[in-house]
Amino acid sequence: MTASRQVDAVAIDAPPITSGRTHLQRRLDQAVTLVFLVDIVALVAASLLAWQLRAGIDSRWSTPFTTGHLQPSAGPWLVALWALVLLAGGAYDPREFGAKLEEFRSIVLCSVITLGLVGFIGFLSQSRMSRGYVLLLFAIGIPLLLVVRYADRKVIHALRQRGRLIHRVIAVGHPGSVAELDAVLRREPWTGYRVVGMCAPVGVDTGALTLLGTVDELPRIAVETEADTVLVAGGSYSSASELRRLGWALEGLDLDMLVVPSLTDVAGPRVHFSHVAGLPLVHVQEPQIDEAMGLVKRTFDLVISAGLLVVLALPMLVVALVIKAQDGGPVFYRQHRVGGQQRDFGMFKFRSMVVGADRVRTELDHANETDGLLFKIREDPRVTRFGRFIRKYSIDEIPQLFNVIRGEMSLVGPRPPLPEEVAQYDGDVHRRLLVRPGMTGLWQVSGRSDLSWEESVRLDLYYVDNWSLTSDLVILLKTARAVLLSSGAY
Repeated sequence: MTASRQVDAVAIDAPPITSGRTHLQRRLDQAVTLVFLVDIVALVAASLLAWQLRAGIDSRWSTPFTTGHLQPSAGPWLVALWALVLLAGGAYDPREFGAKLEEFRSIVLCSVITLGLVGFIGFLSQSRMSRGYVLLLFAIGIPLLLVVRYADRKVIHALRQRGRLIHRVIAVGHPGSVAELDAVLRREPWTGYRVVGMCAPVGVDTGALTLLGTVDELPRIAVETEADTVLVAGGSYSSASELRRLGWALEGLDLDMLVVPSLTDVAGPRVHFSHVAGLPLVHVQEPQIDEAMGLVKRTFDLVISAGLLVVLALPMLVVALVIKAQDGGPVFYRQHRVGGQQRDFGMFKFRSMVVGADRVRTELDHANETDGLLFKIREDPRVTRFGRFIRKYSIDEIPQLFNVIRGEMSLVGPRPPLPEEVAQYDGDVHRRLLVRPGMTGLWQVSGRSDLSWEESVRLDLYYVDNWSLTSDLVILLKTARAVLLSSGAY
């Protein structure tokens, strides 16, 4: 029986199967309620602080700035109105909770709407409430709500890393598509989705994936496995009618059905949705390679790197003196690397190894602890004692700022490869050479030396295709945290 006929059978012949709210849905409702109560506390705190600040300002002047009056009784009404707008505006939608930036956008939008409503109501009622108090309330309340929501997200992500608040997912589709999605979800457990198995047409080889049954058994299996999400991947349907029938088959089960387009590693800003004649269309913007090599990024690199060189001049001098004093060898180590557009350049680093370390490199191949084309040894015998310290906190990489000034590197970009690595590149890996390599990048803030070769390449390609100045700023901030914690560095 084909997948289409199986779905037809479910939609027409199968008896209705009902299911109450799942355990996860109840827990999510409880979590959202708790977040709502925390937000109420934050708004009350903002109201009290705004009231105190406005009273303090008035007390310092013989004549207040405005003819409005401080009205403590207005505070609860403003907090209540703000909370209602947040509720109505989707700021507590469980589907976006803890995983999407839309929840931050919802908070800002709802807050602006609330401010507009307060002004409108005040105008109609001719209220003499202090405008300074209202402005202070929103000036304090909006950032406070965003900080609280960020803390909520961190808690949710930590819980999901520990296996809690996880969506139990049944996947439907071609085994190859499902396996690819399963790998992405396992790699990013903070998203809260875990594939417990898949349903496939009779006779399909699902490989390592757990086969729970056929497509026509999906409603029963979803109830028995206590799944709360059905993930429809590529190859599960050949027409819109089949997908519609699959939705009918799941009707009444209180399940989320997610239809996954064949798009992975595409950043949100590049994806736009529209509806044309009832057809949901996904518009995918072309890769951002030109922008990643453009004037804006180059100007950003020059300004920041020049400023860092001025600030770090004295620490760099101290490091250079220590390296020179330890064995009398050269302070800098210049290594041959391949840059953007496959241009070779010499990458500067503070020397962290003994003199002549390159000559014994091949003798240590048997101790390599990484896969693919990378070479890393956690306890490399060539590294000096001071070299271990500067490597741990990435101090040895500071001289690469000179490479940035010269236009050979960027502050943020793919990992700069060695020529022998490039010689073994195949297929898509060459795309990482279309832009300047970076002092830091997604590979730096995602594990550094702990990453596998495959994961390092994936992150570099993602950066090349999805560059934005905002992402560069975020990566730089995360780099500071990764360096301070010395995560994945050796």
